[in-house]
Amino acid sequence: MKATTPVEERRTSGPLAGLRILAIEQYGAGPFGTQHLADLGAEVVKIENFREGGDVSRLVGPHFLSPGDSYFYQAFNRNKRSIGLDLKHPDGLAVLRKLVAGCDAVFNNLRGDLPARLGLDYASLSNIRKDIVCVHLSAYGREGSRAAWPGYDYLMQAEAGYLSLTGEPESYPARMGLSIIDLMTGTTAAMALLAGVVEARSTGHGRDHDVSLFDVAIHNLGYLATWYLETGHQTKRLPRSAHPSLTPSQLYKTKDGWIFLMCNKEKFWQALTQALCRPDLAVDPRFAGFSARLKHRDTLTDILDGDLQQRSTAEWVKLFAGRVPCAPVNDIVQALDSDFVRERNTIDAFTHPEAGIVRSPASPVRVREQERPLRAAPALGEYTDEALTSAGFSIDEIAHLRSAGAIQ
Repeated sequence: MKATTPVEERRTSGPLAGLRILAIEQYGAGPFGTQHLADLGAEVVKIENFREGGDVSRLVGPHFLSPGDSYFYQAFNRNKRSIGLDLKHPDGLAVLRKLVAGCDAVFNNLRGDLPARLGLDYASLSNIRKDIVCVHLSAYGREGSRAAWPGYDYLMQAEAGYLSLTGEPESYPARMGLSIIDLMTGTTAAMALLAGVVEARSTGHGRDHDVSLFDVAIHNLGYLATWYLETGHQTKRLPRSAHPSLTPSQLYKTKDGWIFLMCNKEKFWQALTQALCRPDLAVDPRFAGFSARLKHRDTLTDILDGDLQQRSTAEWVKLFAGRVPCAPVNDIVQALDSDFVRERNTIDAFTHPEAGIVRSPASPVRVREQERPLRAAPALGEYTDEALTSAGFSIDEIAHLRSAGAIQ
């Protein structure tokens, strides 16, 4: 029996060890979702169209490692494997179906009209495995008038109202600085896949699970949507990124910049007045309770600005620590280089064959007494032969598929 290397031990560890997923994915939302699963030990095999250079994120700059590889691609695809396969080739589709027999789930983030056309839905694959789980992440869903529409994160933010909520009231509509809809849709799709696998293992039957960027964008409106749907209230942008119904819960000026305070419980307001040595504010009727403070928000902002500008942001954070919920307003460099990020060990590192050590944010799921797998994102098609051999293809069959142009 071959000795197991430490890398192979880490590959098969984790709470999702033994879960096998075929992922027809590219760019951001889909790969982000399956990376969650790969980080927890699932075997995620990317099916990449080698004729088009594989996952398009390999070509996303500006920071490249080599032709067909970039830091953008590495950020979404660690701990995965890659097969170069042309699903439009008759033999390529046959290979996929044989691979499905050994998998728990098939995941894709294609345009809504493509999964059925390519034979990636439950109706097409259930005759191979009745318990196969098919997860479809699309822009606007697989049904309805927009099923064939392409779509991207920023479009969802625009249409779902996010730009009307972000930034200062007098400024242009503004998107969030991150592709938050992509990231949340990927995470939601990972949850859907796990829910499907739990059900399939219980019942012996799989099914289709659909997640769309648009649906997630609307779902994220949460309580703002409920306020409008039930009372007609329309939430709009407020100065200083303020909370729509609570104060102090916004940006305030300090001696050298800004601080964000969130006194979202009455006890935190009392703690703030104590920390500021302002017992008069604690008994001022204008600020006695959430509704009173909200009514006099502008007045309170002026008062707090005056007090908070007596010290630096760092001094206030140290003084408020654990008593008043607060945060400095960092840029990305300050955020990633902070002492607390180092304390929490929230940056992982893996070895890349060309770049050496590559660092990226660690999985946010911390599993006690479990070391996280850490492998660079795969080269295009690096797992093709091994995967097909495991699926029962002979060396001659693999050679024929390659010469026929079905695999890389």
